[in-house]
Amino acid sequence: MTGTRIVVLEGDETGQELLEEALRVLAPEVIGLELEYPRFDLSLESRRATDNAIVHEAAAAVREAGLGLKAATVTPEGAGDVGSPNRILREEIGGRVIVRTGRRIPGIVPFGGVHAPISVVRMAVGDAYGAKEWREGEGEHEAAFRTERIERSICHAVAEFAFRLAEDTGAKVFGGPKYTVSPVYEGMLKEEMDAAAARHADVQYEPQLIDATFALLVASSGDPLVIPALNRDGDILSDLVLPLFGSIAGSESLVVGFGQDYVPTVVLAEAAHGTAPALQGKNVANPMAMILAGAAVLSYAGENANQAARAIREACLEAVADGIRTADLGGHAGTSEFTEEVIRRTRSKLEVWEAL
Repeated sequence: MTGTRIVVLEGDETGQELLEEALRVLAPEVIGLELEYPRFDLSLESRRATDNAIVHEAAAAVREAGLGLKAATVTPEGAGDVGSPNRILREEIGGRVIVRTGRRIPGIVPFGGVHAPISVVRMAVGDAYGAKEWREGEGEHEAAFRTERIERSICHAVAEFAFRLAEDTGAKVFGGPKYTVSPVYEGMLKEEMDAAAARHADVQYEPQLIDATFALLVASSGDPLVIPALNRDGDILSDLVLPLFGSIAGSESLVVGFGQDYVPTVVLAEAAHGTAPALQGKNVANPMAMILAGAAVLSYAGENANQAARAIREACLEAVADGIRTADLGGHAGTSEFTEEVIRRTRSKLEVWEAL
């Protein structure tokens, strides 16, 4: 995939502030590339004013460009409100897989002895999210129902992407759904995992039930892991895995859509955390996850862009290793100070690599 446009989806509160920090790092004078960054305002105010029309417009732009960078957005609680833009975006860009990777942050001691990377590869659509729900009866006899749906094509995408990622990173495919209790519904993902294992015989494969996966995570600290999961299982699993490495602000989140032979054709990147309203305007939030999201989507924009993405990733981690840390990592650096350090290091790396 190559592209000259990265569609920028603006958000809310601290999410928007951190997006602006990431865009500073992606500036032409930093990465040496002239890219277009068309913007769409996905703030709650804008979504309400347009009755989510702006979300549909943004999704069409991301689908056309193939690359998108999204800030965290507020999801209102009211049933009659605009809801989360994420479901609309995932469905309309053809997103099939969400990938979140917990990785060691230099100088930060992880919990439970976990050191090797753990990637959660989950369904981007279907399952518990978007399920039809209803209630019948009254009082003590009232019952609630839900009809969930998964598709074999989505299961295939999750399994195939997981094994390709494990192949590229030397990881083990680990975990899986509760296929013994639900052989028809959850068993569909397990069937696709087994089929992918046969196609990728060199990848180590250790299927586990989802409850055993949670229990064994901290006991599997020696191996890099890739965990395929149903939509909600993966959502919960991500919220456990990322903090194991010291901060949820150390990881980006990718929504990936595919073309023929499951080659990525659209990538939407964002930080894995929310809008953190308590930190808004204080210049203390950690911008690393949002900067890494920018690097991740940049890595799909062609060979030259991939080199810039590598420089940004290394600059982030090296800055933390050298003690330039925000408060969540036990440091005293402000948001803008951390970004400036990443910019300085990124420029330096690219200049050295060009000279070599």
